[in-house]
Amino acid sequence: MAALDFAIIGSGINALTAGALLAKAGKRVVLCEREAVAGGCMQSAELAPGVIHDPLATTFVLWVTGGAHAALAGDLVRHGLAFCATDTPTGVLLPDGRALVYSRDRAANVAAFNAAAPGDGDRLAADLAAFGGNAGLLFGLMGGDPWSASTAKLLGKEAWRRGPHGLLATMGGALTSMRGWLETSFDSDLSRALWAPWCLHAGLGPEAAFSGQMGQVIGFALEAAGAPVVKGGAAQMVRALSAIIIENGGSIRTSADVAEIVVSGGKARGLRLTSGEEIRAGGVLASVTPHQLYDGLLKAPERAEQLRKYRYGKGNFQLHYALKGPVNWATPGLENVQLLHLTPGLDGVSKAGNECERGLLPEVPTICVGQPCAADPSRAPAGQSVLWLQLPEAPRVVKGDAAGRIETPADGRWTEALREAFADRAEAILAQHIPGLRDRIVTRRAISPADLHAMNTNLVGGDPYGGACGLDQFFAWRPFADSKRHDTGIKNLWHIGASTHPGPGLSGGSGLLTAQEILK
Repeated sequence: MAALDFAIIGSGINALTAGALLAKAGKRVVLCEREAVAGGCMQSAELAPGVIHDPLATTFVLWVTGGAHAALAGDLVRHGLAFCATDTPTGVLLPDGRALVYSRDRAANVAAFNAAAPGDGDRLAADLAAFGGNAGLLFGLMGGDPWSASTAKLLGKEAWRRGPHGLLATMGGALTSMRGWLETSFDSDLSRALWAPWCLHAGLGPEAAFSGQMGQVIGFALEAAGAPVVKGGAAQMVRALSAIIIENGGSIRTSADVAEIVVSGGKARGLRLTSGEEIRAGGVLASVTPHQLYDGLLKAPERAEQLRKYRYGKGNFQLHYALKGPVNWATPGLENVQLLHLTPGLDGVSKAGNECERGLLPEVPTICVGQPCAADPSRAPAGQSVLWLQLPEAPRVVKGDAAGRIETPADGRWTEALREAFADRAEAILAQHIPGLRDRIVTRRAISPADLHAMNTNLVGGDPYGGACGLDQFFAWRPFADSKRHDTGIKNLWHIGASTHPGPGLSGGSGLLTAQEILK
């Protein structure tokens, strides 16, 4: 068999993005996926008869605002892909029933925040306007190649415009924590509570450096694009990206578990599957974690110290419901909010995150409630609805229960009983805000951090972000302090995925950057 141009390990958002761009450029590509279904964290399944849900990732705001979408949007539309969003992408609901909703209308948001506390809306507008003035710099650094000439030109241009001290001041200000931003900008606990949970979706806690800047990034993006979901389920994105690859002569192989990257003469030459089959290729892209790459697919003892220090983040817990009838919130005005956080507020997010970091089940976990049917009614038959819940503060190894009420295994592992007990805790919080919830449940499906790891080997211990996202493991230092682009030290072998720059999320960023580097 003639050698292919590129073999790609994995079939998540970054692998599919790279595969589509390379195939469109005339390269012969194959994607090898170890699971029976392609897509990585982009999956859809039937939760109840006729009811479609996304067990894992569901929101595509990073995709529709990113460069990969700009490059592939026309092809995706041609293959039938459509996004759906409401005008109210997010909101917060406190235990006492008070709520604040964030819309895509800045004037409405300013009015709502000012109603929460005089001046909060004005400061929101000022903060977002200031961010807008820095957006070109910040998005260029966050999403671009940190080692490229274009990034060097960007920094040079900004240093000329702002002066070296002004540039340094801007970048220093970006390191503000979520708590630092919220406590200096907003007086209302509601205003603070609306933003506080969003740092969790960036793999950060509210006291972490840069988490405040991520809050403003998210606010800016949600206002611009909403919280889009794919019509018909996230698997439709996989179908459309796969179609681009296949129509351009590429292929996607499932149940094709890669055992080894074949290297000779200092160059990657292809793959060897666990079946013994060899696939020859001029280059290899590996969408895997650092441990899988350097202590599995390769044997790189020189990386041992870096692997020892590489950290994975908090686990994630998913909970899904198919319900009879609509979602009847006790607090009015929440039925079209796509991502609603249930939390006691900023201190509650901090407390739950700290408990999780110490290996405890949070007493009051932060709950992100997705309402996909609000944007995409096709997800369920008439008279039914779907709830998509994410709890981002689930310990990977369980050392105990912060509330002292759930018995935890001595070995720290997630069991079925522990999973359902923690789901019961989340459901009890949800039931406080949705009268009659339990009487209307058709199906409940809980997914623990251990289940996530079993579903996708890249989700180590249930960490959905490919590794901790603190500054020492981010930007130019992801995955390692000496990382340069997606280079591995082996010619024609590139490392992509959430463990590499620009990090996690459904943007396809590392696949885009690597394809651009190859094709330039």
